[in-house]
Amino acid sequence: MSFDFLYPMKSKIIITAIIIIVAGCATTPPKNVSNSCDMFDEKSGWYKATKKVRDKYGTPIHVQLAIIRQESTFKHDAKPGRNYLLWVIPWGRKSSAYGYAQVKDSTWDWYKEKSGNHGADRDRFSDAADFVGWYSDVSQKTLGISKWDAYNQYLAYHEGHGGFKRRTFMKKKWLMDVARKVEGYSKTYAAQLKNCENKLNRGFSLWPF
Repeated sequence: MSFDFLYPMKSKIIITAIIIIVAGCATTPPKNVSNSCDMFDEKSGWYKATKKVRDKYGTPIHVQLAIIRQESTFKHDAKPGRNYLLWVIPWGRKSSAYGYAQVKDSTWDWYKEKSGNHGADRDRFSDAADFVGWYSDVSQKTLGISKWDAYNQYLAYHEGHGGFKRRTFMKKKWLMDVARKVEGYSKTYAAQLKNCENKLNRGFSLWPF
């Protein structure tokens, strides 16, 4: 008896399995989030995405990475913690922030409208990086913050442009400490990139994740 009719089914199963494996690789955080070269070796499409943002908005790659690391540790579906009723019953999230860049619903809608990137998703790395670049560009234009200044860029990112103008962060020592940490990430990533960016520029990205 011939089982040729099973071949198309086998092909579909194999293709589906490949798609699932690739999708899993795309959304799993990098193994070493402390090293930009290691991250880009593992997620080759991420370098292409952050370089595109740098060329488009002028936001350095290391600043993009530093902000995203602080916001989500590169988890595509990151969410803020839950509120609890009577300390035990889960009662919704602390905010609507979501994705790599931890962007709230209203801010994401604003970004899509102003940038024209209407199909953007917060759990897609390239879109999250584009958001960070776009937001830093707005911060520079409205607040005069250099795109290379990871410390103040992060304060504006966290507090919003109005909050930064009112200097609300001055009453939040913990936030200024976090911004210093982001600045440290940025400097470390910048130093690492000097050792591998030539190699990355010669490479070829097969998957745009």
